[in-house]
Amino acid sequence: MHASTSAAALPPQAADMIEGEWEIRCDMAAIFRAMNRLDMNEQIANHCSMMLPGSDNLFLINPRGYHYSEITASRFIVCDLQGNVVRGDGELRKVAFHIHARLHLKHPQARCILHVHPRYLTALSLLEEGRLELVHQNSAMLYDRVAYDEIHNGVVLWDEEGDRIAEVLGERTILIMKNHGVTVVGPSVAEAFDELYIAERTCMYQMTAMNTGMKLKHIGDDLRDRYNGPWGERFDARLHLDAWRRMLDKQEPDYAT
Repeated sequence: MHASTSAAALPPQAADMIEGEWEIRCDMAAIFRAMNRLDMNEQIANHCSMMLPGSDNLFLINPRGYHYSEITASRFIVCDLQGNVVRGDGELRKVAFHIHARLHLKHPQARCILHVHPRYLTALSLLEEGRLELVHQNSAMLYDRVAYDEIHNGVVLWDEEGDRIAEVLGERTILIMKNHGVTVVGPSVAEAFDELYIAERTCMYQMTAMNTGMKLKHIGDDLRDRYNGPWGERFDARLHLDAWRRMLDKQEPDYAT
């Protein structure tokens, strides 16, 4: 647990929350601030959700209309998988509902869902046969975790499209969405954020190399990690998010309010 979330530091509104919810809210607010600094969001659009502890029907999500730099722990709304706002002030964006609710429903292991438009992964989604290639040491651990949606039906405004996206994702954790962006899922906020971060950085290396016009140097297929389990069992996801929270505690402490 992050040091700044001791019982003495909990705000009054946390008394109405379920056990563990405030800590998750602080983690979620931290990654929104981090993604803002990393230029991963689309103005006030894009959306990220996290199921509440012990619940298979209620999730936290950012309400419509707020920039990522404005997100605080108390600002998230609680919604159910039927699209109702059950706690908090704000509106659930329709497109967010049809992506997140259907993914949470179809993939219970996807406790956290991050849907964003980061520069390099989004650029990859615009390329014919755009793929993360086996060209960097990070590629070896990501290669078998990525699914590619080769259909673009416009803005997601109906359940059937959300279900189709969930089917394309399958048991993978990263979905490159044709002409759109990326969705990353994980069992926790820290794991989904760390995997998104690594995927975007790795894509940045690949796209930068491709911009030279020179041929990519592929690594051996035998170096593929072929691991599809929880990201945090192999990588320092929690430590990474804790580092961001220490930075934010100093520079943007209002995130945890």
